[in-house]
Order: sequence, then C-alpha cells, then structure tokens
Amino acid sequence: MGFVYLYTGGGAGKTTNALGLALRCIGHGQKVVIIQFLKGQKNTGEVKFQDILPEQYEIYLFGTPDFVDPKHLRPEDYELAHQGVEFAKKKIKEEPDLFVLDEVNIAAAGGLVKIKDILKLLEDIPEKTTVVMTGRFAPREFLERADFVNEIIDLKHTKDIPYTKGIQY
Repeated sequence: MGFVYLYTGGGAGKTTNALGLALRCIGHGQKVVIIQFLKGQKNTGEVKFQDILPEQYEIYLFGTPDFVDPKHLRPEDYELAHQGVEFAKKKIKEEPDLFVLDEVNIAAAGGLVKIKDILKLLEDIPEKTTVVMTGRFAPREFLERADFVNEIIDLKHTKDIPYTKGIQY
C-alpha cells in the first residue's frame, strides 16, 4: 500500500506543501493527480499549471467559484463533494505517482464527505501511489490512518496581508 501524508492545522501552507511535492514529482517525470474539494476558482496558479504539463499534472475542482462557508453549507456543496469522492475512486485506479486530496480534511470534518468513504478510498491505494491529504480539522480517523502527519500552525500572521497572485493563488 502507498504512503499517506496528511497536512492539517490552522496555519497557512497545507495546499502549498502538497503543491511542492507535486512539483518535485513532476521534476522526476512522475504523474500527479490533484482533486480539490471546496475549491472552484479556475484562476489559481495550480489550475493554470495544468496547461503547461497536461500529461504529467492533472487537477480537478469540486467546489463552487465562491468561498464555501462551513457554517452555512448549501446543497451544491454536498453534491460537488460527493462528485469529488466518486471521481477520486476512478482516478486512483490510474495509479498516479502522487494523488492529492486537497481540503478533504475539512470536507470530512464538515460532513460534506463521509469519513468512511475516504478511508475506503485509502484502502485501494496502488502500491506505487503516494497520497497527500490537506485541510484544517483532520478527523481523528484520518490522523490514525496517515503514515506521516504534519500540523501547520500560525505563529505570526500579518492582519492586512494582500491576496497576491503567485503566492496565495
């Protein structure tokens, strides 16, 4: 079974960590598949990058273009998250070298995806595939299943940080 890395916590950089691993894999000629839950913005650098290396890097969005408020979930948020899980079940069978489930932790913590469905998906990881799971509020079951767990904490955060192209998106 492949290894599972989990990035969680309140600090910024969980997705960025996963994207750094993706870049490293691509540099070695490996295949990367990213499934993003709760995200639907197509203008981010990680989405645009797919146009540069479509044979090695695939990214799929399962969220609306607007911000998803975990305290006010809409029916479309549940539907898109469910579609993301079903799609992930199919894509994992292609045996990519790196398979990223971005924001799956918070999607599971908020009830958008079922913890048991993600754990079942992890049972089917091809031996050559490394999985990365990101997002705040990782459920205990994910922490227990992961081989490597990193908590990203926020030691300092400027209040008026600009939303900068190439850095935050």
